[in-house]
Amino acid sequence: MTTIHIKNMVCPRCIMAVRDLLTEMGLTPLSVELGVAEVEEELSEDTISELTEKLESIGFERIEDRNKQMVDKVKTMVIEKIHHDKLHQGFNWSRWMSDKIHHDYKFLSHLFSSLEGITIEQFIIRQKIEKVKELIAYNQMNFSEIAYAMGYSSPAHMSNQFRKITGMAPGDFKKLRKPTRKGIDNL
Repeated sequence: MTTIHIKNMVCPRCIMAVRDLLTEMGLTPLSVELGVAEVEEELSEDTISELTEKLESIGFERIEDRNKQMVDKVKTMVIEKIHHDKLHQGFNWSRWMSDKIHHDYKFLSHLFSSLEGITIEQFIIRQKIEKVKELIAYNQMNFSEIAYAMGYSSPAHMSNQFRKITGMAPGDFKKLRKPTRKGIDNL
């Protein structure tokens, strides 16, 4: 069995793409989750090289370094929590992360900052604001509903963070003809 750590897997479609790629290569995927895949086979150097090349051709990257794997796991967990789960006010990110990864948050925070150049908190805020942009663009919720759905203590708190990150108020963003959004793997 071989475990493959993969960067830029951020959604269920990424899981399908990686599973399909592994199957096309004649490998037997045992599990494919965000950021990691396990195949039944022991992979040769040639197969690893081919896999690395094919992953890169569809926007993914194989991660070999343990520290980078841990940082990618943090990023994947944050993205999954913000974009695919429900948040609640007062959610304790540090405790949740430490419990999930089984490492001290201070260690994770230092490692993340040293490799990414931003703090985990800044990464979380950027992801939340990108999700807020998505919800504004859908035009199905008002700003208060969006703020509470994203775990903010108030619409004003969300608005202040939104302004700091985007340079504009949520209302101004909503008025744009073609709102500018970024891929969540590029934040």
